[in-house]
Amino acid sequence: MLPARMSAVGIVLGGGGITGAGFEMAALMAIELATGWNSNDADVVIGTSSGAFVTALVRSNRLDLDSMVLPTDDREAVASRIRERIFSRRPGVKVGTWLRHGILPGVRSPGLTLLLGSPAPYDTAGLAEWVSEELGEEASRWPKTPTVIVAYDVAARRRVAFGTLDAPETGLAEAVAASTAIPLVFRPWTIDGRHYVDGGVISGTHADLVLGNPRPLDLVLIIAPMAAEEERRGAWMHERMFDRVGCRSLDEEVRIIRGAWPECDILILRPTPQVLAVMRPNPMDPDLAVPAFVRTLITMKKTLAEPEAWTILRRHLTAARLAKGS
Repeated sequence: MLPARMSAVGIVLGGGGITGAGFEMAALMAIELATGWNSNDADVVIGTSSGAFVTALVRSNRLDLDSMVLPTDDREAVASRIRERIFSRRPGVKVGTWLRHGILPGVRSPGLTLLLGSPAPYDTAGLAEWVSEELGEEASRWPKTPTVIVAYDVAARRRVAFGTLDAPETGLAEAVAASTAIPLVFRPWTIDGRHYVDGGVISGTHADLVLGNPRPLDLVLIIAPMAAEEERRGAWMHERMFDRVGCRSLDEEVRIIRGAWPECDILILRPTPQVLAVMRPNPMDPDLAVPAFVRTLITMKKTLAEPEAWTILRRHLTAARLAKGS
């Protein structure tokens, strides 16, 4: 009897703030518990914003509880450490960058570009340092296996997919810092003289980038914290707006993937209202990181057991694990 063929799998990790990262980490851990499949075995991993941080953990085989919680931690200790790492204040507010690349283009064509490069109270240096401490020397290099981290070039006004031939060479920590620089919250991150902000300003997922894989994938697993289809009770207006925009972008990206690879299975994991209840209204609140992670881990058992989801996971991930072990 011939061994089962390993499925070619791509993972897309979308943006979603601190709670979004917790959601993605818990979802990937739940999948491993259910199937035995390690997310680092994916053929390609694509991360945007908080998904970029999780991508760095995945590709360095550091997706474990130790990357978030120390043995002696309680919930408050975890929140305090996340707050200290992420909300890093550095001297100097770069107003000139905002004037050149945000204000002036925004006057000519009003819209989101008005916010790009804006002065902000924090920068993402603390997050880059966190990645460096977690990954060691790997943080300054790029993984050997296909990995993409998406940011937005403020001057060129286009997305940049680090890890592809069209993007500047950089290390994981620098790319994560660029991809997570949310306008108004964090200042743009500079790499080789160019200013980058959060890749989520044009899409929270950039799932269509999987089409850069040399061969069609059998499964694209998309984890999208900011594309919920059901809202939580008492949802604020900005939550509905972000989810609508996220769903619209993701729907278009999925349409493109299906058009190019009609045989490819696509599984999208989104937060349920029960998970959103502890993720929102402020996804950047460190106090919500542990509740979001725990609630996701609990609810994923039911989500992954749904016939549509489990059929896909069993077909591709359990078969891949058996093929790898044969």
